[in-house]
Amino acid sequence: MLDMTRDEAFDLLKKHMEGEFYIEHSLSVEAIMRGLAKKLAPDQVDYWGIVGLWHDFDEEHCPWKEHLETHGPTSVQMLKEEGIDDEVLFRAICAHNPKSGVKAKSNLEYAVLAADPMSGFLRAVAMIYPDKKLASVKRKSVLKRFNEHRFAAGANRDYMEAIEFTGLSLEDLVDVAMEEMGAISDKIGL
Repeated sequence: MLDMTRDEAFDLLKKHMEGEFYIEHSLSVEAIMRGLAKKLAPDQVDYWGIVGLWHDFDEEHCPWKEHLETHGPTSVQMLKEEGIDDEVLFRAICAHNPKSGVKAKSNLEYAVLAADPMSGFLRAVAMIYPDKKLASVKRKSVLKRFNEHRFAAGANRDYMEAIEFTGLSLEDLVDVAMEEMGAISDKIGL
């Protein structure tokens, strides 16, 4: 387990990530992961949060658009260079991108695989509302849009549905994501 506070983890992220959009996305996934941990691993909420916070650690440092397989392994290398040594964390970061060669097997890995696209999907749903606020979004609308495959086409539905391997449902994931992202809406522009 990590010997680091959440604030130290966030400072390390900001050392390597400058883009406001990427930081907001990282905060969103962190929030969802903390919410999922409350249900699946209540004694590891902070740890799961850091996994979410760091899941895209390499976003601005690897050629992921051309070589998707580098996304995840590059994060691991960067974290190792920062003195982090945590194989569970490294595996989870890589598992959020199956193209890295790591397939999700644990609840933690399925959770980050699902939380990543759900954060962007909820943002996309909120953006179609006049006020562009997550508080206006209802679960029914999210589930309706989920079935419209041309809506937010980049949000991988299979990855979101992978939450079911943890025993939670897609509806549970939507509820957790809406609640947890809603709690930090001022920090993520929603």
